[in-house]
Amino acid sequence: MSLNKFIALSLAAATAAYAAAYKIPEQSLNGTALGAAYVANAHGADASYYNPANMVFSSDDNELELGLSFISASEIDFESNMPNTSSSSEKENVIIPTLHYIIPSSIKNTKFGVSLVAPAGLSKRWNAPFAKKYAEEFTLKIVELNPTIGYKINDKLAIGGGLRFIYTKGVVKNQASNGAVLRDLEADSFDYGYNLALTYKPVKNTVLAMTYRSFIDIEVNGTGKLKYLGQNYNGDASIKFPLPAALNIAIAQTFGDLTAEFVYERTYWSEYQAIDFNYSKELNKVGSPYSFYDAFDAPRDKNWKDTNSYKLGLTYKANDSLTLMGSYGIDESPAPTETLAFELPDADAKVYSLGFDYKFNKTSSFGMAYLVSIKDDRKVIIENKPFANVPGEFKNSSVALLTFGYTHKF
Repeated sequence: MSLNKFIALSLAAATAAYAAAYKIPEQSLNGTALGAAYVANAHGADASYYNPANMVFSSDDNELELGLSFISASEIDFESNMPNTSSSSEKENVIIPTLHYIIPSSIKNTKFGVSLVAPAGLSKRWNAPFAKKYAEEFTLKIVELNPTIGYKINDKLAIGGGLRFIYTKGVVKNQASNGAVLRDLEADSFDYGYNLALTYKPVKNTVLAMTYRSFIDIEVNGTGKLKYLGQNYNGDASIKFPLPAALNIAIAQTFGDLTAEFVYERTYWSEYQAIDFNYSKELNKVGSPYSFYDAFDAPRDKNWKDTNSYKLGLTYKANDSLTLMGSYGIDESPAPTETLAFELPDADAKVYSLGFDYKFNKTSSFGMAYLVSIKDDRKVIIENKPFANVPGEFKNSSVALLTFGYTHKF
């Protein structure tokens, strides 16, 4: 039975939602339809979230967008030639509402905005005994309130920024040896950061933009029940982990009715090097082959790396009422093979999306978008001390989003 990574689930659960196929950059109708290739060309109420500098180039109306996304994460298959180790995770479905609002200002060349989004969050469950000791269940919810401001320096240059107020809540369960080893944890936290934006229009029909979301050191606090071969703990538990900084650099070029945008995103995941839990009392360090401390408190290496994402989005204005959108993207995974396990079976991903927005009068429009992220299969060796390590492959992983959006100006 392996306990070397058993307790690592808790942090992995809290960070998994930000990995290549688990983070949720698609936080509006256009965000989904364009696969988040929507920075330089962000132009509606959702510019408050994607690029607040662009708010000052929109109309002087109040702009409101309401969105609803249905997210479906597929089963993930783990295939191995070793007996009693192959398994499949459960399919997970999540519903995420979003809100974006741009507010006119009496201050010259200035606009305010606010966004309420869920930048990460999903659930992952495994039922087979071998997988359950790494990840029986985690459920993660993250909500972000992002008030923003934009200021136009001149007709070509604008800046923006905002504050990020983040609430995180998670439930983690895993077990082994028919319940002789068990973890049941609930934790939450409030944290904050900031975001910055810059937009420059050097010539007609060309827009350059850059956005930055700050690093946030999230500290989750809660209560945990631990059981390890006759030893028990019931008390406080906490852990710090990084919500990484992200830099987006974008260029949008308009050719008549068609706008093409390319976005390069750098996510600074290298802050996530290890997991180290804290409890209200020291756990027993005596035991063989693993102690209570080894099972639940010893630091675990993760050694994640910074990642790149490449996104190309196309927006075509078919007529005065109908706009069509689509995108293709590549997401890198931050997790190295040597620290990969059931709590985060991540891999590089290809992302495809399509969508439309239909304006049915001068002030209102409705649209729908669909996105699918398909992850590569990935061979791993699961550490299984004191027994032989388990070679295998994570396969058939994907995430799909269906987003509906309604916008209104008044």
